[in-house]
Amino acid sequence: MLTSVFFGLAASSALVVGSAVGTRWSPPKTITGVLLAFASGALISALAFELFEEAFTMGGALHAGLGLLAGAATFVVCDTLLDRYVTGGSGPEQREVTSAGARRGVGLALLAAVTLDGVPENLALGVSLVGGASLSLLVAIFFSNLPESLVGAVSMRSSGMSPRTVMATWVACAVLLAAAVVLGRATAGALSEEVLGVALAFAGGAVLASLADTLMPEAFEHGRPFNAFATAAGFFLSFVLAA
Repeated sequence: MLTSVFFGLAASSALVVGSAVGTRWSPPKTITGVLLAFASGALISALAFELFEEAFTMGGALHAGLGLLAGAATFVVCDTLLDRYVTGGSGPEQREVTSAGARRGVGLALLAAVTLDGVPENLALGVSLVGGASLSLLVAIFFSNLPESLVGAVSMRSSGMSPRTVMATWVACAVLLAAAVVLGRATAGALSEEVLGVALAFAGGAVLASLADTLMPEAFEHGRPFNAFATAAGFFLSFVLAA
């Protein structure tokens, strides 16, 4: 159990680091795009060679495939509802509005997105600890949390929120996601291999959907021309850690 606490704190510490930087500095979008690209490559490698591979072994092709699709569908539904709530149901062009209220909305939307992505990711990290420490997944989660919390903190600060309030908000999110790792590890011990495989596949599907819908599009938009190299670097590092 102490291992799950350590992994939870390590993964979620990126939210605290990113928000601390974001309350004091507004980085170029290229930097955040490159970080997101690196995180995307690391997550792809961790999903392919650890998370889903283990789910496939435990649950078989049918259960793992259904779990993967269910996780992806759940993320898409929740993310679509979140987008409609933030934009008032009027389309993505409203996100370009530069008023303080809109900037705060972007920051809160990123906070919600990090939570939505992070819960299945951190639950999966906790579940993966049953079979041994998953360093590659830990690294991938860390580098995906860092740029999102940084950009979210910048948006909140630009809207007029005090640095203390911004930090407190992201620290609360970090505590929640750290607890998800502990919960995943505690719950996994009581599950059969087949059910555990479905749970891992479900979490993998949600993470994969977040890659396709959020991380990689943002990396492509803001990280060019370095996004391809950063993605490859993230993939390689995660692969080495998983080997």
